[in-house]
Amino acid sequence: MGTFNFQEFLSAFIVLFAVIDIIGSIPIILDLKQKGRSVNAVKATGIAFALLLGFFYVGDGMLRLFQVDIASFAVAGAFVIFLMSLEMILDVEIFKNTGPIKEATLVPLVFPLLAGAGAFTTLLSLRAEYASLNIVLALIVNMVWVYIVLRLTDRIERLLGKGGIYVIRKFFGIILLAISARLFTANLTSLIEQFQAMK
Repeated sequence: MGTFNFQEFLSAFIVLFAVIDIIGSIPIILDLKQKGRSVNAVKATGIAFALLLGFFYVGDGMLRLFQVDIASFAVAGAFVIFLMSLEMILDVEIFKNTGPIKEATLVPLVFPLLAGAGAFTTLLSLRAEYASLNIVLALIVNMVWVYIVLRLTDRIERLLGKGGIYVIRKFFGIILLAISARLFTANLTSLIEQFQAMK
């Protein structure tokens, strides 16, 4: 698990905050409610947390099963985070939800908004950089924040306004872009060193 490091915790929190992007999802949640599709805050937060935590611990074993190391996954994850940042910055839709499940709490709220491919990838990418304890604590605090936002969606939208939500989404899009660049360069260097050592 490692020891607690506030800087690692804060960095992991900011990365997960940007990837999960619950503030940016408020318009989607409001649209679901207007269409009569109920959203259960406790259920959504609980299931999302269980999925993310489970993948955080089991995902490494799954990678070993396919003979993929964390550094390689982190490089691949950097590309996913890069694409997510483009979505946020350029207002384009790259990841589309075309699944058959129509229940709002599970789809699209839990998957892919809260516990999607980007969040899964980010967790394992962070594991290549930080101690597990700091990442898990950052995930827990993020899930508490997600629950608060889900409970107070209407109030937050009135407080921030559509313009405020839009600006926040753009800001964290730029943060994600920078994070993807750092993840890519840091882990690509590691992969190159491993390749050279094999010669």
